[in-house]
Formats: sequence, structure tokens, C-alpha cells
Amino acid sequence: MMYVIGILFILVGAILIFFQLPMSKTKSEFNQKKQEAINRQELIEGSFSEEDIKDLPEPLQRYFRYCGFIGMKKPNYMQVTYKDVDFIQGGKPLKMDYMHYNFITQPERVAFIDASVMGIPFQGLDHYLEGDGGMKGVIAKTINLFDVKGEGMNAAGLVTCLAEGLLLPSFILQDYVTWESIDNNHVKATLDYYGLKVSGIFTFDESGAFISFYTSDRMMADETTGTTQSVDWECIAEDYKEFDGIKYPIRLKAVWHEEQGDLVYFDSDQFKVTYY
Repeated sequence: MMYVIGILFILVGAILIFFQLPMSKTKSEFNQKKQEAINRQELIEGSFSEEDIKDLPEPLQRYFRYCGFIGMKKPNYMQVTYKDVDFIQGGKPLKMDYMHYNFITQPERVAFIDASVMGIPFQGLDHYLEGDGGMKGVIAKTINLFDVKGEGMNAAGLVTCLAEGLLLPSFILQDYVTWESIDNNHVKATLDYYGLKVSGIFTFDESGAFISFYTSDRMMADETTGTTQSVDWECIAEDYKEFDGIKYPIRLKAVWHEEQGDLVYFDSDQFKVTYY
């Protein structure tokens, strides 16, 4: 009996050590997809000027000036990191760290989720790359909880690229995005790529800050069934701060507008953008 107990303690200890190790198949897959997307980038040169934005709707011009993008070197891609995000997964709240990269040669993004459930690692991979979207969740670094793909996830990935596009100012000037002025504070954006078209409404305040993005083109995934359904979705930006001469929001929230009420499933106030 003591021998069996000793073996069990050793196994439990080994599992706990494995959980703490930085290596992860999901993280390795994220890094591989990220590097492949970086390698696909066609580098752009120069800095943003008033000439670049003169044909944009007036609210977008205000946004460029408010954030301080004029005179900034044009970035090719960006890294965005969030710490201690309040996140709801499958109806259950958890804390997580979240990182995503966005690219402009093609509208692409890849994201990594790092969390734990009762001390057991939960990691996720969310991507839209070369027209293919998907979301995967892995528990204990080895067990796939869900792996959702298909046309619904392709649309979700593309519209997420659009929603996050204002944070990457080079994205705004790409030919695959069209902008339609609605009024002094609202602009409709349409992203057309790989035969797929999505759109949404950006809202700006009087100073030029982007404060929300609303769309009906993002699909909500059901991880238990692998299906998706159309639900109105909104991204809300708050609390702009200036870092190295550039303003961006440090709090972002994502909201599903369901029939039974709004669900704020992503809420972070520890947010950082790095341009490359």
C-alpha cells in the first residue's frame, strides 16, 4: 500500500511539474502560424502623412490625428497583449492572458489564450490565416476540448480582423477595406477578401477617439456542438492613454448582444500594442 501511495505521489508530482513547464504544443503551433504570417508580409516603407488620409471619411481623419499616427512609421504588423482578462468560456468565468498578432499584406490574425481551470492549464488558439478561420481549446496541454472550423468561423475571423483594424493604422489604408461615411461620428467599413465580405459600423467621439465597433457578421461558436450562430457583436474601447507619442485605449470589452440580454464575455484593462 505504501508503495502504491508513493507511486501516486510521484505521478501527481510529475503531472504538476509538466503543467508548469513552458513547453506547449498549442503555444508551439501559435508561434509557427505567427512566423509563417510574418514571412508572408510585404514590407512597406515611409511614414503616415496627411496625403495618405485625405480621401478617408472625416471621422477616420480625426482618429489618425487624435491618436498621433501622422508622422509615425507605417507598421507592417502588430502584437497586442492583454493581462488578467475577465473572460467567460462556456458560461463559466475565468482569468486569462491573451495575445494576438495582426497583419496587413493579407487581413490575417492569430491569437493565443493562456489560462487555468482549478490549477489545470487551459490554452486556446484562435486564427484567421489565408482565408481559413478556426478556434481550438486545449486542457492540460494535451486534451482537445473543442476545435471549431467552417464558414462561420471564416466570417468570424475576417470580421475580427476588421474590428481590430483601427489599432493597426496601416490596415486602414489597404485596398481590401472600403469606408463609407454615415455622419460626423459613424463610419461603415466593409472588408472583402477571399470571396468573403463582412462589414460593421465604427463609432467615434468628437475628439476622434474610436469608441465602438458593431456588426451582425460575427458568428458565436458553440464549443460543445462545434456549430455557430449569428449574434450581434460589439467591441467597446475606453480609457485612451498616450504611450511614446501614440494614443490607444487601454480597456477593451467584447459583447454578444443575445436575445436574453447582453453578455460581456471579454473585459481587459491591461492592454498593450507593439508595432513592427
